[in-house]
Amino acid sequence: KEDLLSIKIKNLKKREGISDEDISKIDAENIAEMISITTGVPVTRLIKKESESLLNIEENLKKRIIGQDEAIEVIGKAIKRSRTGISDTKRPIGSFIFLGPTGVGKTELAKVLASEMFGSYDALVKVDMSEFMEKHNVSRLVGAPAGYVGYDEGGQLTETIRRRPYSVILLDEIEKAHPDVFNMLLQILEDGVLTDAKGLKVDFKNTIIVMTSNVGAKELYSTAKLGFSATSKDDKKHMEDVHKNISEKVTEELKKGFRPEFLNRIDKIVVFKSLSKDDVRKIVDLQLLELQTRLKDKKINLKVTDAAKKILVEKGYDVENGARPMKRTIQNLIEDPLAQGILKGEFKEGDTISVLKKGDDLQLYVLEASKK
Repeated sequence: KEDLLSIKIKNLKKREGISDEDISKIDAENIAEMISITTGVPVTRLIKKESESLLNIEENLKKRIIGQDEAIEVIGKAIKRSRTGISDTKRPIGSFIFLGPTGVGKTELAKVLASEMFGSYDALVKVDMSEFMEKHNVSRLVGAPAGYVGYDEGGQLTETIRRRPYSVILLDEIEKAHPDVFNMLLQILEDGVLTDAKGLKVDFKNTIIVMTSNVGAKELYSTAKLGFSATSKDDKKHMEDVHKNISEKVTEELKKGFRPEFLNRIDKIVVFKSLSKDDVRKIVDLQLLELQTRLKDKKINLKVTDAAKKILVEKGYDVENGARPMKRTIQNLIEDPLAQGILKGEFKEGDTISVLKKGDDLQLYVLEASKK
């Protein structure tokens, strides 16, 4: 039997092109990756010192989130306090309430934070709190009681964190949640644990909790209109004063709608700034860079003129939705024509493609054809 097994292994190695030398090459990264898959603990935590990523966290976040430097500084400091043991180690790494106009980067910052802290966008756990407005729905977070349908499935929140203990939890529109949800959150924020329907304690100490709220939306909407039109130094200075004043008002409004014992356990209430035209230009550059990087894998170079970028700024931003429409605008005006051109054979591997302004629209053409 042993000889037969040895022959089968030998044939399998030969078929797959695996040598004995390859099998022996198992290093720390291989082991870390396997542990990460099994436990949900990010590879970065297993193979390098956390201090390295923490030291540069603000700088790394600012590269990917535009116009919110103040918010990033506040979040970075709170996380550093927690991970160095200066703040209470029994509690989650950080807990924040994000306020601000629509489309300024609140959700995006939570996503990027998951990637920076825990090595993957998959480390973001998003929960829409409008689904938990009614008392009978609240139990879904920790699991159905014994004898009820879904008991074996576990809780929507508790089971997810049990499987992936290193996560950013995004609780969207927290003001819509039923009061019983806040009782659960108090347990997490105070003790770093939450007991599920089966009586098992789930550890939340390695999570970052982000809550978004529409409290003060009207006041914040007015700053969005002002922010985008601000161009001169005086305009920007005025916007700083307006933002400070609005932040104080919105924070006071938040205090009226939430219990003091809940707000006292939050590390920081962060009011995001409205985006200026310069910020939106930077967002255009950032999103175009992502597209250019993807195209490089296909050996296609993409160049976008300043006039074309101006069209993207105008069409990809509106006061009501902020910069949310930007991705769709770039898809419609650049990615769709690009895909069509590739399928028709107009754009080929090795081409340099230029994006130009044409009236109120954009046009793509081959600036430099492949020499193949």
